[in-house]
Amino acid sequence: MRRDYSGSEVRALILDWLERHGRWGAHYFPLDTIVNKLSHVVKNNGRMIKKAVKELANEGYVLPHKGGGAISLNPARKSVIVDHIKEVLKI
Repeated sequence: MRRDYSGSEVRALILDWLERHGRWGAHYFPLDTIVNKLSHVVKNNGRMIKKAVKELANEGYVLPHKGGGAISLNPARKSVIVDHIKEVLKI
C-alpha cells in the first residue's frame, strides 16, 4: 500500500533496501530498478526517490556507478548506515 513518507524515511527505505540485497561497494544496483521497486510503496512515483538518492550520494552514504545510472552503499560508512536505518525505521 502506498503512503506518504518523509524525506528521512524515504532515504532510510532506500538504504534498507540496498542493505537487505547486499549492495555494498562494487556490487551495485541499477537506479531504475530501485525506483521501480520502491515506487510501489512511496507516493509521488520516482521523483521523491530520485531526489533522496541524489541527497544520499551528496552525503556519501551511497556511491554512484556507471555515470549515476547505478548505486551501491558506501562500505566505509557501514556502521553509520546500519544505525541510521534502525533509528529511522525503528527496526
